Amino acid sequence: MKEKTLPRDPAELEKLTGHVFASRELLTEALTHSSYSNEHGGLRAARCNERLEFLGDSVLSLIVSDYLFQRFPGSPEGELTRMRSELVNEKACAEYASFISLGDFLLLGRGEEKGGGRRRRSVTADAYEALIAAVWIDAGEGTGGKEAVRAFLMPRVAERLADLRREWCGADYKTLLQQVVQGDSKGSMLEYVLAAESGPDHDKTFTVDAVVDSNVFGTGTGRTKREAEQEAARQALVKCGVIAENADET
Repeated sequence: MKEKTLPRDPAELEKLTGHVFASRELLTEALTHSSYSNEHGGLRAARCNERLEFLGDSVLSLIVSDYLFQRFPGSPEGELTRMRSELVNEKACAEYASFISLGDFLLLGRGEEKGGGRRRRSVTADAYEALIAAVWIDAGEGTGGKEAVRAFLMPRVAERLADLRREWCGADYKTLLQQVVQGDSKGSMLEYVLAAESGPDHDKTFTVDAVVDSNVFGTGTGRTKREAEQEAARQALVKCGVIAENADET
């Protein structure tokens, strides 16, 4: 069988994933869409990525589940399930795929190519799961494969999780900070301490510290104690790296 030529140099994808394949044949399989396989004699002539996608779906779920379990020891099963669902679904996988321009590397059939398959969410999401499985197998199923997948997967997962948690809480930084403290430091206590107040009774300014286990993580000021607490919580979230300094507060 004639060797298949990918539309982009696979070495570029290896740089983006940080994994150099011992088996380029395995990588090519992960990047071969069923439409290409069907046009080139079926599975025997051109194996497509559907079997790898099946495995990759489970590997993805396992690695994300393990991450969430370790990262949030205080979160109940329902909350962990909710987070995992948003981190492993088709939309999430398509976003991860777009970060490494995975669609540009795929082998597609002529019809799929003309129909915009390289940017179709279902196509790139499935290919991403197949790529996960290919890295898992190539690096040695088990610890080696897990670490190889984690290396390129988890930075994107962590970014998406931070965005999601902020979205779920809106601008309620106190709620988000409480979740972070409960999830990251089992047994830790968060409290808001009035550090100062100034001005006449009708126009006071309050300064509040967000304190975790006697350590000040953020300080905020406001015309009300609640406003000051929200700002203190926001500053604490910035310090923890959960949100950016210029995060929209509306």
